[in-house]
Amino acid sequence: SGKSTIANLITRFYDVNKGAILLDGIDIRDLTTNSLRKQLGIVTQDAILFNESIKNNMKLLVDENVTDEAIIDALKVANAWEFVKDLPQDINTNIGDSGNKLSGGQKQRLSIARAVLKNPPIMILDEATSALDTESERLVQVALENMMKNRTSVVIAHRLSTIQNADQIVVMQKGEIIEQGKHNELIAKNGMYRKLVEMQSFEQ
Repeated sequence: SGKSTIANLITRFYDVNKGAILLDGIDIRDLTTNSLRKQLGIVTQDAILFNESIKNNMKLLVDENVTDEAIIDALKVANAWEFVKDLPQDINTNIGDSGNKLSGGQKQRLSIARAVLKNPPIMILDEATSALDTESERLVQVALENMMKNRTSVVIAHRLSTIQNADQIVVMQKGEIIEQGKHNELIAKNGMYRKLVEMQSFEQ
């Protein structure tokens, strides 16, 4: 229905052909791509990791001089330190090609920790928990909640438990916005959102 398209438009992987996206009232096309992307952190369902140490993967988006303490603090926020501290060389451990020495949940928490370390004012989470099992999802969910404090977050999710505390929920279908509001308002509307919530509660 166009959810990931919105994430790609906000980050300017491509531009809108009608209307505008404003950041604090400024059209994002009036900013340099570099300055726009410095304001953004992105966590997608596929953690993009490299055949390097955890430390070097973490430093990818930040100043070279970042301290080990700052890296460990970010790992703690993302619930990742609990497994990193038990690795043979903790943050200096190589995680293999695409992070293949780690589980899906561990890779995702590392990806979140990297975004926490960057500390951007706007966070985009595109189906960040969709590829995880229930136990990993719970840990990642707590990590995401820690990370979303004091910043604007755009959260794209099929699992509605991820977003029920959002200030504004936007329901999309076939490229159109069909409902928007807070969780309780949308439940009271008795429309598509309520139907989806009831379906997911039933499945669980």
